[in-house]
This record gives sequence, structure tokens and C-alpha cells, in this order.
Amino acid sequence: MRNTIRLALVFGAVLLMVAGITIKLRRTSSANTSQENRLVVHEWGTFTSIAGKDGVALEWRPLNGSADLPKFVHTMQDGRGLRHGPTKADFRTLVRMETPVIYFYTNREMDITAEVKFPRGKITEWYPQARSVAAGINWGSLKLAPDAAFNLPADSSDNHYYAARETDAAPVQVCGTNGRPVEQEKFLFYRGVGSFDLPLSVKLANDRLDLVNRSKEEISHIIVFENRNGKIGYRVINHFSGETAIERSQLDKDLEAVIRDLRQVLLSSGLYEKEADAMIKTWRNSWFEEGMRVLYILPRGIIDSTLQLQIDPQPAELVRVLVGRTEVITPEMEKAVKRQVSMLSDASPKVREQASLAIQKLGRFYEPILKRIVEDERDETVRARIRRLLETPQPPERTISQWE
Repeated sequence: MRNTIRLALVFGAVLLMVAGITIKLRRTSSANTSQENRLVVHEWGTFTSIAGKDGVALEWRPLNGSADLPKFVHTMQDGRGLRHGPTKADFRTLVRMETPVIYFYTNREMDITAEVKFPRGKITEWYPQARSVAAGINWGSLKLAPDAAFNLPADSSDNHYYAARETDAAPVQVCGTNGRPVEQEKFLFYRGVGSFDLPLSVKLANDRLDLVNRSKEEISHIIVFENRNGKIGYRVINHFSGETAIERSQLDKDLEAVIRDLRQVLLSSGLYEKEADAMIKTWRNSWFEEGMRVLYILPRGIIDSTLQLQIDPQPAELVRVLVGRTEVITPEMEKAVKRQVSMLSDASPKVREQASLAIQKLGRFYEPILKRIVEDERDETVRARIRRLLETPQPPERTISQWE
């Protein structure tokens, strides 16, 4: 009898042990499944504007320049009924929204939907193909395929667009109405223009830079950068609210130092290392070229209200890092442009051609700089030359409001 009771107790203990192990395994399995189903979404991009004399952003033609994207990228004119109408260069706006890219991270294949509403702007370029594009973009049904192996689209150019692929993000496949993949990329890419106020006011006067945070949210990081004839200067300002006045930086720094500090800013804002490196590689030539500009991290509340991102299923983690970029027209820039303008009347065709090419190098900043110069120019001869440049036939002017 005792042996029978002892055996029963041992058998019961074994059953309890097995049950415990089973429960533990189930919990572990559930945790692993939860981890596998976890969707992480990261985004980075840039809002570019040009500071006016009063610190308020100037109206400009942000798309009036050479194309800087691969040929396979879709534009607002591709089959959208605008081929015989105005071009992208017709827009006069305050802000150019440059190369936002959205990355997705998951351990398994997953179907999602993604949409960005841009109520105060218009989408002008995007990839992969979207279902609808206007004051926002809707990609519809997407498939995340972390283990997929396929060739991403490319052209023969060495374009800065490709740097954004250098991350561990899962490839994204856009599905057609039949559910089959149509286009694929390592991210969702979109770009646009808009007329809205950015939080940071930037004003340069008498070698003093006045900065004002006009929003209710703190600006976590600001980098004031200047490249004058290859000499570099910069200053970092953290946790900025209210207003401040600073002197122009001494040109005694090196480019790698500012890149290291900017990288740390992007990492502290939530980007992964490869994402931060991809962003800097994408915009290195533009952010650190000749001139003066202020780079800053836009507050999250402003990002979410300006670009309303909707993803289903809702991601477990959503990081959005958009950099405000304010171009500053310096006295040195004005002086150089005035010199080129004066050379346009030179008797030598070669000199006139060189001056014209130098002005054209200003690209999309050409028009606002000339307008800024003509405001204070007292020499009527120079004013007349600038007016002739500004009156050069342009496509019909359109504003964002005319397209809404």
C-alpha cells in the first residue's frame, strides 16, 4: 500500500513538472511569436526653406533645377493628366520636403497598408507606385518580405537616392489588384512641396544670427553650419526654446567633426546607425556645400501634424526624424552674385558666359537670391540687370493652393 501511495505521489510530481514545462514552453513560444510579429517603422527626411531678411521663409521654386532622382522614380506628371499642363517647376512654395524614406523591420513576411496625408502640400515624386497621390500618398496593400531575394530597380547613374538602401530594413513589395507584387524597394520613398510655417526663424544681420523657436515644443538639436571657400565652422545648440543671438562661427573646424556631431544627433533622435549613415551619405554633398545653413531636428508634434502617417497594423515602434534645413543668404553670397551680374554686360562673350554659368550654379536658390539682392541695391544699372534676369520667361506660376 505504501509503495502504491509513493508511486502515485511520484507520478503526480512528474505530471506537475511536465505541466510546468509545457506552460513555460507555451509562454516562450508566445513571446517568440510576439517578437516575430513585432513591426518597427523608422522614417527620415528633410524640410528645406530659405530664410528671408526678417527671418520668415521666402517663397521660391524648390523644384526649379536639374532632376536629382533615378529615372524609375514616379513623378506627378507620369500619366497623371499633367503632361500638357504645368511642370513641377511651376510651384512657388515655402518648403521643399526632400526624400522622406520609411523603413520597415519585421522577422517574418507581413501584409500592411501605408498612407501619408499631407494637407498643406502636394506629393511630387515617389517610389514604389502608389494607388493615389495628391495632398498625400496612399500605397494601399504592401508586403514586407525580410527574406526575399530580388533585384532592386536601378539606372546607370551614381545617384544619391541609392544610399538610402544601405540598411537592414525589410524589402517592401507593392501589390497589384490581383495581389501579385508589382514594384519593390528597401523603403517607401516620397517627396513634395508645401506652404506652411516651420518652427525655427533664422535671421542674419551684421554677422549676428538671430534664432527664434516659434513653436510650443522644444527643438532638441540645432547645428549652425558654414562653409566659406572650403573653410568650415559650426556650432551645436541643444534643447532650444525661446530665442537667442549668436555670432557667426569661427571657420576653424573640419568637416568630419561636424559629420560626427550630426551623426550623434541623428542617433540620439532614434535612428539606427545604418539609417543615420544612409541619411548623411544621401545629403552630404548638399548639406555641407558652400554657404550657410541651419540644420535642426523638427519636434515630433510638428512632424505628425504636417505629415500624417497611417500604418496598419499599427507598429510597435514608430520613429520619425525629419531635419529642418534653412538656407541663409550671406553677405558674401550677395556680393559674389552682384559681381557675376555686373559681368553680364562685359564686351567679351566668354566672360558673359562664365558669369551666366556661375549664376546658374545657384540652381533652385537663383530666384530668391536675386530678389533678395534687388531689394537693397541702389545702383539702378545693377537693378535693371537683375530685373531682366528675373523677367526671363518662366513657366506659368502656380501656388500650392491653386492645386488643392
